[in-house]
Amino acid sequence: MRKINIGLLSVLFLLLLASCSNSENDTAAKDEIVYASSKDIRDINPHLYSGEMAAQNMVFESLVKNTEDGVEPWLAESWEISEDGLEYTFHLREDVTFSDGEKFNAEAVKQNMDAIMDNEKRHAWLDLVNLIDENVVVDEYTYKLVLKHPYYPTLTELGLTRPFRFLSPNDFVDGTTKDGISGYSGTGPWVLSEHNENQEAVFTANEEYWGEQPKMNAVRWKVMPDHQTILLALEKGEVDLIFGSDGDMIDLDSFSALEEQGEYVTEMSEPVASRAILLNSNRPITGEIEVREALQYAVDKQSIADGILNGSESVAPTLLASTVPYSDLGLEERKYDPDKANNLLDDAGWRLNSDDGYRYKDGEKLELNLYYNSDNAQEKTISEYIQSDLREIGVELHITGEQKQAFLDRQKSGEFDLQYSLSWGTPYDPQSYLSSWRIPAHGDYQAQTGLDKKAWLDETITDLMIEHDEENREAMYAEVLSYIHEEAVYIPLTYSRTKAVHRPELQGVTFNVSQYEVPFENMYFDTE
Repeated sequence: MRKINIGLLSVLFLLLLASCSNSENDTAAKDEIVYASSKDIRDINPHLYSGEMAAQNMVFESLVKNTEDGVEPWLAESWEISEDGLEYTFHLREDVTFSDGEKFNAEAVKQNMDAIMDNEKRHAWLDLVNLIDENVVVDEYTYKLVLKHPYYPTLTELGLTRPFRFLSPNDFVDGTTKDGISGYSGTGPWVLSEHNENQEAVFTANEEYWGEQPKMNAVRWKVMPDHQTILLALEKGEVDLIFGSDGDMIDLDSFSALEEQGEYVTEMSEPVASRAILLNSNRPITGEIEVREALQYAVDKQSIADGILNGSESVAPTLLASTVPYSDLGLEERKYDPDKANNLLDDAGWRLNSDDGYRYKDGEKLELNLYYNSDNAQEKTISEYIQSDLREIGVELHITGEQKQAFLDRQKSGEFDLQYSLSWGTPYDPQSYLSSWRIPAHGDYQAQTGLDKKAWLDETITDLMIEHDEENREAMYAEVLSYIHEEAVYIPLTYSRTKAVHRPELQGVTFNVSQYEVPFENMYFDTE
């Protein structure tokens, strides 16, 4: 056995201590949900990216909504698409107002869309922004979106959490939103009524909401940066809900401990995104395809899935799951095979030194650096597993945890050999995720810059986004995903899930299609 789960035992002990002082809340009197988050909501301007997406989703809405059954009407009741795919005509609901009382109509839609386009460079990762030609007010409740080229994911991207959400024009500053806004007046089921930075935010039910009213009066978003603090607050009855993806709110040891304890409800979504390691093709050692391929066979993914993730995630045979559109390609899985990894490195001239057990070529040691987000509860442990696996084939791996901003800055600079990567999940995969590969600020772009066909890769992604013929588009996706697989730029690890832990009295806890949204409006307390 490779690992004794001391972390799980420690968590169970903490839970036992905490449960002794667990205070019972009077659920009959509760009119708010207390949600524990490791992050402050920050600036929730829906046209920018600094705020928490879950908070933006509570307040601001889109024309259409992405669901498990596909794109459905939302602020637009219906739409028509022209035969050439260039014009989308939306018929808006006539019973919607912003929370400041301003009417939601086609003019408000145009003002918002124009404001988004006024910051086009910032939104360039999303291809729809690059293809918008004109925003047209047809009449008071009819809006037309005109494109430069047909774009098959148009409706899907209009339903994303940002930036195509609508803010009252009264909150614009000098007619724009890119340099800041004066308020947060949306059309959504919640209104931000209080915000104490890095402490808490309070969202109250929007009494004038056009749709079904939230079942609770308020959501109190409590900021608790430390994961153990969140855990103990739950046990003491100070919070009702922990909800998040990829260990950003609760680690798997804690999740398993709470599941075993049985006093709380633990839930997981279906697989939503791909967890992987980027191998930088533009670095001296990982620039060798033989090295990248050897590393694929050196990592024991099953042990990571079982030993760290407690079986909660399935091993990823390829970067994108076969259930993701255009991704069921029958690509060959590179299973754990250290002998094959050793042979590949031998053939590439990296020879094992009997004195220290590491590999060398032309006097250079085979040592690499892996960087992870130290704010993430799971990445350090996964890094240590990978470090141990690579040591077995003579590779020295240095692991470094960095604060999130430093981690993101390193992605932009490309100063890494290995780095964590997480696809964006539904509804972003595959189109928006692949689109971002062309943006230098993303680690994916940096990791791909050493590839011989990087220019072709970017051009093909651009072309497939505007390809109107489904059969041709399918073939282009196959070319792109097959090439990336062959070049071994990613080590796919597992397919991640969103996790929720909550008090048994809290009902209606579900998952949205997007891992970044929390459907608070469906939740309520059962007082029976």
